[in-house]
Amino acid sequence: MWRRIPMRCWIAGLALTSAAAALLPRSAPAQAGKGATVKITAPARGATVSGPVKVTLVASGVEIVPATDERPGTGHHHLFVDRDVTPVDDTMPRGVTGIIHLGRGQTEFVLDSLKPGPHRVIAVVGDSKHRPLQPLVADTVRFTVKD
Repeated sequence: MWRRIPMRCWIAGLALTSAAAALLPRSAPAQAGKGATVKITAPARGATVSGPVKVTLVASGVEIVPATDERPGTGHHHLFVDRDVTPVDDTMPRGVTGIIHLGRGQTEFVLDSLKPGPHRVIAVVGDSKHRPLQPLVADTVRFTVKD
């Protein structure tokens, strides 16, 4: 037999469940291998380019793989376009303007909607849970898109 639960009880239960989940220990982000680096090789630093802009990434000391690969020493790229990087212990969010997940292991991405003017791209290598590797494996490039 089904019993109707008052809305206030349902909301209280949801709040307690959420609070309990927040107290659970979070696993630490994956560790980057010693000397792991990522470099944005295109566009060049300080370049003036025409759009669309192809971003090319080269990593060393870490294997770039699809996001579903959980092996140690692996990760995938995330691009932060004209925005700051999320805190190192937070998950890099999906569906947020200016954050691009290259979750299939890609090492190139075309930015086809940049307006003319100065821009900044930060590349960050993240683990399978979309958290930045520790220590942070990142590179930044600034460039200008011409009219």
